[in-house]
Amino acid sequence: MSAVASKSGADAAVADPGARSPQQSRLAETAVLVVDDEEIMRDVLESLLVREGCSVQLAADGAEGLAAAQAGRFDAVLLDVMMPGINGMDALKTLQQRDPDLPVIMVTAYGTTQTVRDALKGGAFDFIEKPFTNEDVVQVVLNAVEHHRQVTGQGARGGTGQGARGGAVEAGATRFGGLIGTGDRMHGVFELIARAAPSRATILVTGESGTGKELVAQAVHEHSPRSNRPFITVNSGSLPPDLLESNLFGHVKGAFTGAVAPKKGLFELASQGSIFFDEIGAVPLETQAKLLRVIQEREFMRLGGIDTVKVDVRIIAATNQDLWAMVAAGQFREDLYYRLHVITVELPPLRERLSDIPLLVQHFLERYGEENDKGDLELTPEALDQLQKHHWPGNVRELENVIERAVVLTTGNRIGADLIPDTVLTPYSRALPDFDIPPEGIPFREVIDDMEARLIVRALELAGGVQKRAAQLLRMKPTTLNEMIKRHGIPAGRTRSGGNPASGSPAAARAVPGAPRPAAPPATAASDLARLVDVRTGRSGTG
Repeated sequence: MSAVASKSGADAAVADPGARSPQQSRLAETAVLVVDDEEIMRDVLESLLVREGCSVQLAADGAEGLAAAQAGRFDAVLLDVMMPGINGMDALKTLQQRDPDLPVIMVTAYGTTQTVRDALKGGAFDFIEKPFTNEDVVQVVLNAVEHHRQVTGQGARGGTGQGARGGAVEAGATRFGGLIGTGDRMHGVFELIARAAPSRATILVTGESGTGKELVAQAVHEHSPRSNRPFITVNSGSLPPDLLESNLFGHVKGAFTGAVAPKKGLFELASQGSIFFDEIGAVPLETQAKLLRVIQEREFMRLGGIDTVKVDVRIIAATNQDLWAMVAAGQFREDLYYRLHVITVELPPLRERLSDIPLLVQHFLERYGEENDKGDLELTPEALDQLQKHHWPGNVRELENVIERAVVLTTGNRIGADLIPDTVLTPYSRALPDFDIPPEGIPFREVIDDMEARLIVRALELAGGVQKRAAQLLRMKPTTLNEMIKRHGIPAGRTRSGGNPASGSPAAARAVPGAPRPAAPPATAASDLARLVDVRTGRSGTG
């Protein structure tokens, strides 16, 4: 007897008094194909989906699954990865070739991160990990069915997601959500977002500060079935660990001094939607462990509470740091790294896509012209030429600031090179100090950290202790600078001009380039580093 079978959702609803009526189910009148070589897994998935009102067809291996898919019409396919004969990955490839709009959900063993990545890149709509919960399966299938109805013109039920795969990005498109760009690299970013957005997969966005990582996160959310649900942003480095956890997970009454009433956290507020972790590398290690639990189990406990809270949230994270280097240094959990590193969207710096500058300039001229009641603005060819010669260490954010400044200051419709800041007009050269490595060697990582701390201290002194201004000098986000100040232990006295440089903190003992050096401190690790690398004189060693 063939393993391909079918059961009516309506019949099952009558047989099971506890089942939801198909008319009440969000999956009523949908057809799902389940392909799995394990009979018990087929039975479990069939019972669950039939209870939700689905018409379910079963196949015991890849060959039967492909035959069933070709013979029938389905809203979604649940496809096991590991099967004899035609395995799940090969079956996925064939299904995508036949019908790229058919959402295929891969069912995979726990922890096979590389397989998940390969499947999603190969066109899978989403994945379900074994062991799974009923809620997981229903939600993923619901997302898949709604997506299929959208792309086939049948209309979505209960959502306004705009996601579409494959053909969603037209050839030559210059905009996707809030992102603007031309060329293969940015078009590749658009395509990856379009393919990944409809799924539930975790997204990691990488790139330098100012490249538009939050815009990627917003585009993922807007093109997903969750687009009519909340999009919550978490500034990971702006709060101390205890307050960050309270914000994320909420707390019960009496959890700590001042907790006079229970409070929902950001995860609960983002329920059924997306939560975006800006600068995920700044999340403390103890909080990383709790975040990992939310990703794996989709549950957490409020601060001070004992009850488990279930949550369905799409997690999107961004970083401008090398997370793998942080893993090697013990600053980031390896298991969390792999959980985040399912789909990675890498944004190129502006200096690597200078051809996008005219398009970006026009966009910012229109935006800030409207804000300032100045219409029909244009940049002179000389001014545009200067912009295209600049290195743009601050990326698109720096360009945006330059155009906003020019729009505010211009008295006419044409913006010339005279309104471009000197920092852009004057070529910037990063002159590295000239030093040698002594025979005994140097602690490389500590020297780099020491150099970083000196630059931060100097920027703070030049900015009169105003962190926002210092962040502008260093061309980074204020939240990133704040996290680095805390990490280096730079005392408050060093963040203002005239602050006491002889503070007892090791960070305060570091030399500041271009500033008088304090009296030599005792022989500590920090002073040894200052002796090895003398930024003022560009020399190294003891002489």
